[in-house]
Amino acid sequence: MTADLKRGLADLEARGRLRQLAPRVGLDFSSNDYLGLAESPELAAAVGEALARGVPVGAGGSRLLRGNHTEHETLEREAAAFFGSEAALYFATGFAANYAIFSTLPQRDDIVVYDELIHASAHDGMRNGRAASVGVRHNDAGAFEEAIVSWRAAGGRGRPWLVVESVYSMDGDRAPIDDLVGIARRHDGMLVIDEAHATGVLGPDGRGLGAAYEGAGDVISLHTCGKALGASGALVCGPRAVCDFLVNRGRAFVFSTAPSPLSAAAVRASLRICRDEPQRRRKHADLVSHATREFAQCCGIACSGSHILPVVIGEDRRAVEIALRLQSHGFDVRAVRPPTVPEGTARLRIAITLNVGADDVSRLARVVGQALTTYGEGR
Repeated sequence: MTADLKRGLADLEARGRLRQLAPRVGLDFSSNDYLGLAESPELAAAVGEALARGVPVGAGGSRLLRGNHTEHETLEREAAAFFGSEAALYFATGFAANYAIFSTLPQRDDIVVYDELIHASAHDGMRNGRAASVGVRHNDAGAFEEAIVSWRAAGGRGRPWLVVESVYSMDGDRAPIDDLVGIARRHDGMLVIDEAHATGVLGPDGRGLGAAYEGAGDVISLHTCGKALGASGALVCGPRAVCDFLVNRGRAFVFSTAPSPLSAAAVRASLRICRDEPQRRRKHADLVSHATREFAQCCGIACSGSHILPVVIGEDRRAVEIALRLQSHGFDVRAVRPPTVPEGTARLRIAITLNVGADDVSRLARVVGQALTTYGEGR
């Protein structure tokens, strides 16, 4: 077997797609720590305070056994109040939360209509769920409606589920949420909004781009806690019946060791920071605007308008070569290749976080512009 695995690895290397773990080196332009909270004294203090009052490091079991802690339940109450949902359920990871949603909630006669660029975790959940699924063109609200109408015409009897990311992880563009809410309601559907890359930085108090619809009976949102919130885990927010059903039937919840209660304490602190310190989001928004101007000037790139700036190179090896050049200049920028992104769209994924300053962004834009000239233009 190991010989087969080695051949598979050699094939990936030959195609410029071999992945390897690499340390954190250089200025942070690759993490999702958008507000710079992950290593902040505020979260460190929150965890220290939790330890001092006896909150354990480990949960010791699943939530349905002895792993349920008052810190988990307090976080869920505070998160539901913060985001405006009827209930919230805390998962160990965003992957587990997405997997649980799509493998558990859509039923046999339903259909899941998803944007073609949604997270891999949603795809894995759908593959292990009971409902049919169909992908549609990226950010094309009309394509969602067309798919539902065609399904109904062919005899579809259940409920349609519409699935989008509010901000897409590799492109940085935004979903047409208002249009999709209208489509879901016209067809008695459910809308699932993955707010992973919006939570903490976009929407009122950082509540995401779908904040206006939180609390509605036909909307479920996923707020990951390991990106702008600087901690770990994920919160599924929606109707109480949804959370209760996941507690009973969501295998990724039922059979998983509960998240660390200390992580729950850290997320609680992050939500308070989002509520009480709007200046962080303003500072971040100013830095994103600066990056947009600098990359347009130095690289001729029309940016996404968000804190995720994709520089599409195309060919896998060229993307890796440019990333290595940027790293040699002290910038932690990584190459993203298929299957994470579509074939022929290998790219640099540049993330703007408060771990860097305006001067750092300007220097990076100049180096990227020089690298594109050397190795061939991005697109």
